[in-house]
Amino acid sequence: MTKPFFTIWGRLNSHNVKKVVWFAEELGLDYQRIDIGGSFGYTEDYLAKNPNRLVPMIEDGKISLWESNAILRYMAAEYGGERWFPADPLDRATGDRWMDWQVTYADAQRLPFLSFARVKPEEWDHAAIARDVARCAAQLAILDRYLTEQPWLSGGRFGIGDIPMGVYAYTWFSLPFDKPEFPALADWYARIQERPGFAPYVMIPLT
Repeated sequence: MTKPFFTIWGRLNSHNVKKVVWFAEELGLDYQRIDIGGSFGYTEDYLAKNPNRLVPMIEDGKISLWESNAILRYMAAEYGGERWFPADPLDRATGDRWMDWQVTYADAQRLPFLSFARVKPEEWDHAAIARDVARCAAQLAILDRYLTEQPWLSGGRFGIGDIPMGVYAYTWFSLPFDKPEFPALADWYARIQERPGFAPYVMIPLT
């Protein structure tokens, strides 16, 4: 069976692009990635298909699709079969909620990430960073508690519900600021690092 050819538009230093590239590796898709966004700018053709001026976007000959978590769901349903897109709505919802939960979490982590990756230390707003690290920690305490009851955010086995927070977990553990310890989260993250595509495409320098 011929693998589908798949185009991922987006720079790899985007959290949202990392999600899609990682999942393409999990699925074993034949894909190409084209740098766009950030310092690469946008083409008129890209903006005609995705007027949001954001990445990623995918094209597979059937659809041009933006919004990273929608892309993950589409990839799971179109290319992953029952393994990645369970027929039982309850099984899907178990992981699906964490994909939407990640969107809220990302807002809390934004300032600490941008400060470390793109601002000189002497220009850091330490009070604001400490505030938002505390916001992250409050949310991660919820995730940590859940992971004491289930091995994966998707339930009994790794699924697409683990991918969005897996990308953000790399950033969390890479930030040099004082952070509380979350044992269940750390164990889950250690197992995440063994997944196909995670090390080469997610664990890259924060920029």
